[in-house]
Amino acid sequence: MSSLGPTAYLAFCVSSVLVLKAVNEMVTEPYMDEPFHVPQVQAYCAGDYAYWDPKITTPPGLYVLSLALKRVFMLKCNLAMLRLTPLLTLLALPLVLTRLLCFHKREAAPRSLFAPTAEAVVLAAFPLAWFFGFLYYTEVPSLVSVALTVVAAAQNQHALAALLGAVSCTFRQTNVIWVLYAYAASQLMSLRFRRAAPGAAPVKRLHDPPALVATPVDLLKAILSAPKVVPDILPAFVPYTLVIASFAAFVFWNGGIVLGDKSNHVPSFHIPQLYYFIGFSTLVGWPALVSAPGGLQALAQGVWQRMFGSKRNAAVTCLVSAVMALTVYKFTIHHPFLLADNRHYTFYVWRRVFRLHPVMPYLLIPGYIACAWAWYLRIGHDQTLLQNLLVPLFVTPTLLPTPLLEPRYFLIPYVLLRAQVGDVPGWGVALEGLWYAAINAATMWVFLYKEREGVGRFMW
Repeated sequence: MSSLGPTAYLAFCVSSVLVLKAVNEMVTEPYMDEPFHVPQVQAYCAGDYAYWDPKITTPPGLYVLSLALKRVFMLKCNLAMLRLTPLLTLLALPLVLTRLLCFHKREAAPRSLFAPTAEAVVLAAFPLAWFFGFLYYTEVPSLVSVALTVVAAAQNQHALAALLGAVSCTFRQTNVIWVLYAYAASQLMSLRFRRAAPGAAPVKRLHDPPALVATPVDLLKAILSAPKVVPDILPAFVPYTLVIASFAAFVFWNGGIVLGDKSNHVPSFHIPQLYYFIGFSTLVGWPALVSAPGGLQALAQGVWQRMFGSKRNAAVTCLVSAVMALTVYKFTIHHPFLLADNRHYTFYVWRRVFRLHPVMPYLLIPGYIACAWAWYLRIGHDQTLLQNLLVPLFVTPTLLPTPLLEPRYFLIPYVLLRAQVGDVPGWGVALEGLWYAAINAATMWVFLYKEREGVGRFMW
């Protein structure tokens, strides 16, 4: 599959350019969030840096990037040219993801920067990333900057990682969480494989056994052993303190994390958002799951064993289900944007699934637990306990405060989660590519050619 990488990348680039051409021909006016972003960047293009639309809730990183591209390539600030900004970052995404995947596989990256692997090209075609690569949105530049941060940290270039992390926060404030993830992922990998020099004293070890044999007791031991290794990993954290301090200063100055329209973006304690994420990840990422050794049958047996393989497991599953049911009852949020805007697929998912019957959200709970175990088992083939728990740990503070069910919030955590699956065979990558292509073709066809009068175009 690696030899197919350059060919797949060429096809990815050509098809993406053609799709942008179609989007610009069919969608000639700013759409959905673009009416906020486009006038803002056009004000910057005109030299009016004091102007700020109070309805915009994200920092101006996207606009600064467009200004830089304008200066370099002499582009105009019209809608068609502005959409080149996310497209160019989309075209760069396979190059970055190649190095992210190589980090998790512990393989050397290709010598040529422009020789991505086929798996990286497929992951770059993940439907949320691909779709928003054609609209003037922050999603793809944000993803690319976060992935670059993780890659730089993985290469022990922590000053560069901190700088890239700071840049990522100019696209989305919550990316500060993924800056910390980048540091943590690099240190867990370093601690896992470090060895004492010949004749030197034995290195202090973090208790972090292989994920598939670990128990809850091992998690407690890992926590208790952490202080021993803190002096060894603390120097690498120094550059990141500047990012954290700058972010804290911004929150203090701004009076909160949200810029602009704070009234419609009030942080909430939205626990079911985590359940939606794991369900969504399974629906779109099932090819990576079923490509595990032994296939779907072995994965299903593993999930069943974890949930009901013993009396203790069954009791824990029942207890967790009860706690989840309580959180669904107490913390489900019916956001007014979700209920009012029928141009998004989530509007119909909410109406026809979650509101089909009052008991429906509770019936999905065993499915959430099964999906979580499926990902744990799939990723755990070649990871330690703490490595397996890293994305769930860091996705929690990014999703818990968000009251709106919005698939775009799942983009970065999904890509980081999927990148940890380091042993997808060639047929699995091909199946994943076909699945993504089918979703992409359907969503873009509906968006471009099934506009409904009085409603608009349907999109994620």
